[in-house]
Amino acid sequence: MKVKTLEELSKLADYSLVDTLTPDPDARDDGADHYPREVFSGHYVPVNPTPIENPIYIAHSKKFFEELGFDDAMAKSEDFMKMFSGDSSGLPESLKKQGWATGYALSIYGTEYYEQCPFRTGNGYGDGRAVSILEAVINGKRWEMQLKGGGRTPYCRGADGRAVLRSSIREFLAQEHMYALGVPTSRSLTLYTSKTEKVRRPWFRDGSYSRDPEVMIEEDVAITTRVAPSFLRVGQVELFGRRARKKEHTRAMEELEQIVLHVIEREYKEEIEESLPLEKKVVLLAKAFQNRLTSLVADWIRVGYCQGNFNSDNTAVGGFTLDYGPFGFMDMFDPRYQPWTGGGAHFSFLNQPQAAERNFGMFIAALKPLLDADKESQQQLETIEKQFPRVMQGKMIKMWGAKLGLEHFDAELFNDLVTLMVESSVDYTIFFRELSNIPEDISTLKKSFYGDANYNEKLLVRWIEWLERWKTFIDVKTVPEREKLSQKMKKVNPKYTLREWFLVPAYQAAQRGDYTLVHELQEVMNDPYAELSKEMEEKYYRLKPDELFRVAGISYVSCSS
Repeated sequence: MKVKTLEELSKLADYSLVDTLTPDPDARDDGADHYPREVFSGHYVPVNPTPIENPIYIAHSKKFFEELGFDDAMAKSEDFMKMFSGDSSGLPESLKKQGWATGYALSIYGTEYYEQCPFRTGNGYGDGRAVSILEAVINGKRWEMQLKGGGRTPYCRGADGRAVLRSSIREFLAQEHMYALGVPTSRSLTLYTSKTEKVRRPWFRDGSYSRDPEVMIEEDVAITTRVAPSFLRVGQVELFGRRARKKEHTRAMEELEQIVLHVIEREYKEEIEESLPLEKKVVLLAKAFQNRLTSLVADWIRVGYCQGNFNSDNTAVGGFTLDYGPFGFMDMFDPRYQPWTGGGAHFSFLNQPQAAERNFGMFIAALKPLLDADKESQQQLETIEKQFPRVMQGKMIKMWGAKLGLEHFDAELFNDLVTLMVESSVDYTIFFRELSNIPEDISTLKKSFYGDANYNEKLLVRWIEWLERWKTFIDVKTVPEREKLSQKMKKVNPKYTLREWFLVPAYQAAQRGDYTLVHELQEVMNDPYAELSKEMEEKYYRLKPDELFRVAGISYVSCSS
């Protein structure tokens, strides 16, 4: 039976985080907590979202609405639009008028940071513009719904708490695309904008090659609602681990234990028995999270995705993709691909396994204070931490084998391929999709070559030799065998990915009030493995135009994206 009204949705509300964890004792009773301040303790701050002016509907995820059992018409209903554009004033009684924001610590590639906090203490990091407004149990599954751009919270560090239309479209489309790719991710519910409320953001001049934003531009505000089983982050657990380790207040250890048990209840309930002692739960949690995180990163690389800013605070403890800020899907294959102008090689495409290992190390460090009295459990935790590179490598080998259609991975064959891909300036997505057709010769693979590779005879001879070697490994002798392997490879090698140069025209048109391209991208990117119409293929299955390379805002983005 479909949920057709906000009143019906309200009956499914169940606020586990705010009902079981500790609020900030210094929080305001009225939820009007919209200015930066230090938050010394407590798991969350009750805060009212700030509604955007005159909300306008852009899109909702029809696929996710169907999974949730929501009627599509609800996305455009007045009360639903108000709630999910930040207006909590007229909610049904069973829904909380206040939302909540959470704090977390900042670690960059395994190093603790305090300096970016305006108070130099780390007590100002957290959800600066993300406000959770609902937890509900729907069809037996718990979901948390969070407004991105829902206004200031105590963690805003002086910013305006808003998201702009550009970044909101990117996140709205990317989450559902990632889900369609088969990669664990937060989901998109709705996208609303305002044509009367605007903010200023740093950005690039048209056609610029600058690495740094050059001008301030005025942009429409927007709110996208992202949904996940929880929004608990490694950085969140890390914050309480630091406080416990440093004995920052009398309840620090208790709050760490509470947040860890809440993580298990929200994300690992099916894997960890409730009756077990705390120490065993902690060890099992570390093992389970390691499994999810390594699988996630291997999946990112499978589809050509780079997180860009892969800090611990952007790492979901549930092991799914979270926080689509300066992300990017790779065009030309480059192991050092990094879509974010503020990022470095440590968060580049093929360094993501190492970045994940550093984030996992911070998670382990946060758990350790709970095991101070149990040396055996401490040793088990340390062993799990040391196993990360081996587990990660195993997932990567399995992933590369699947992309290549191999029963048994061959390192020499793979390494030679990577060298050829770099030297030939190969389009990552197109190459693996064409390889999935089990080509007779390299003619179709050449569709994926940028630049002069098509005219380099020596390089082409090496490609011919590599393809023949590859065929001896896949060993398909009949047409049915060939077709079976092809279909298997196409399930892991997408035809379409959400490239930045597809997104730019969509959000530029949306700024003018034309949402046609947003809806078109939504349809195409929600079916990324399919063979679509010739028109869609010509438009979205092609090489990046030469003139768009190195252009700011297209080949790379700033954090305001």
